[in-house]
Amino acid sequence: MKPIAKEKVVTGETFFIHNFLDSVKAITRDISVNEIERAIELLFDAWKRQSKIFIIGMGGSASTASHFACDLSKWTIVEGAQRFRVLSCTDNMPLVTGYANDEGLGSIFVEQLKAWIEPQDVLIGVSVHGGSGAGNAGPWSQNIVKALKFAKEKKAKLLGICGFDGGAMKKMCDVTVIVPNSDPVIGIPLVEGYHVLVNHLICAALRNKIKRHIDKTHGKNS
Repeated sequence: MKPIAKEKVVTGETFFIHNFLDSVKAITRDISVNEIERAIELLFDAWKRQSKIFIIGMGGSASTASHFACDLSKWTIVEGAQRFRVLSCTDNMPLVTGYANDEGLGSIFVEQLKAWIEPQDVLIGVSVHGGSGAGNAGPWSQNIVKALKFAKEKKAKLLGICGFDGGAMKKMCDVTVIVPNSDPVIGIPLVEGYHVLVNHLICAALRNKIKRHIDKTHGKNS
């Protein structure tokens, strides 16, 4: 005799979970593949030139910047190939807090870039709103916007990774990968979470592209 199946209880959390996961599916359907391809090409060109790559972000996006720098540095390693020259400007907290203390929070990225950035280098900005909007502390991510402007003046290339409507990044950057979601309740966690997926996608694609490039250079079949 078969046991009687328990009736599935549908809760508010069940609806929330399905809505969240359905939103992830919608992002995957709607995100611009063309912009992701352009981001990969921009970084591949930087790799070929051995240009430096800098990554910046605030809040949760600061951890994404560090994660992205880690993956670009290590996950893209191919035997016989040069490596990416990449640095996250979110990692040296004594330096970040020193500039914040003496020059203000708006200075923390620009002041670091002054020592290093050169023409054809790449600055990657990671921001949920792309440097738009405001909260209790004032306009969001203006230190990122200032850094992008400074890098552009130095003839560097700009890659924005953002969400919502793209904000200032959409107007300023050479390439902008926008996670297409602006839900007022779950938009921020969706965008921040999907940024990590974009990071992994770009780095995996670069590793594959570099491998094909090296094989072709050495006359191997890819």
